[in-house]
Amino acid sequence: MKRINNIYEEICSVHNLEVADMLARKRKRNKKEIIAHDANREDNILAIHRSLVTRSYHTSKYVTFKITDPKERIVSKLPYYPDRIVHHAIMVVLEPVLMKLFTADTYSCITGRGIHGALKAVKKAFKDKQNTQYCLKLDIRKFYPSIDHDILKALLRRKIKDADLLWLLDEIIDSAEGLPIGNYLSQFLANFYLSYFDHWLKEVVKVKYYFRYADDLVILSSNKNELHRVLALIREYMECNLNLEVKDNYQVFPIDTRGLDFVGYKIYHSHTLIRKSIKKSFARMMASNPDMQSIAAYKGWLTHADGKHLEKKLTNENILRIKYKKRT
Repeated sequence: MKRINNIYEEICSVHNLEVADMLARKRKRNKKEIIAHDANREDNILAIHRSLVTRSYHTSKYVTFKITDPKERIVSKLPYYPDRIVHHAIMVVLEPVLMKLFTADTYSCITGRGIHGALKAVKKAFKDKQNTQYCLKLDIRKFYPSIDHDILKALLRRKIKDADLLWLLDEIIDSAEGLPIGNYLSQFLANFYLSYFDHWLKEVVKVKYYFRYADDLVILSSNKNELHRVLALIREYMECNLNLEVKDNYQVFPIDTRGLDFVGYKIYHSHTLIRKSIKKSFARMMASNPDMQSIAAYKGWLTHADGKHLEKKLTNENILRIKYKKRT
């Protein structure tokens, strides 16, 4: 893949900024900051354009807050104008180009893959029962806050030659420690940060069954000793090349005994269940007189699992009328 050059002009064009503005506001049109932006929209778009062309753009101050579901995290939020528009403008142009670098084994925040793409891939692998008897499951300690700016910028320079774009990416990367959770661009850059690792694991270590969703990694094998060997190699690679640390709570276990808890499902060779926390959330939602949009969201989870009994139990009077076809 050749290094990317001469795309900055397209990123900061008025037309691309207008497209980015439309994308950034999806499902948020009634937010106060968007209404305020719309009162002066044309001038704001031109102001962003000028700040990018003259390299005078600077990331605004973050607003941070804590969330506790499903686990405690610090989330960072930037203003809609100008920052979230700028992030979308970068992604409109850069994402289709860098997507070619990602292996087929990563699923988070990638159009056409996502949670159910990961589930489908695991189910397909499970058809090879002999070579998927054991699982190595691990994640990375404080992944987003631990991403090393110097390493990330060096990796970006392997693929991007455009000096203006590198300036803009550097400006955004250096605006906070690690990569802030909640930033639209952070998700993509985090995926990119692990992309060379993905290739190494598949092409050098020759792992056959590998799945990554953000920093949750799953490797399947016929031999648990082989998985321990791969774990040692992963730890060394992460520490030496990415300045990251594998959590000590990694697991190596037989699939048929415990099942694989991954992307919201408990997956076995013979059947698939929904994770207990998802079921509890579904039960709470159904008890609160939900609207049909909320029900439809959970229908998506149920249709990918063997959940007919769960649906009947939680929907009381068959609010959801779904025909299930068992998929294993």
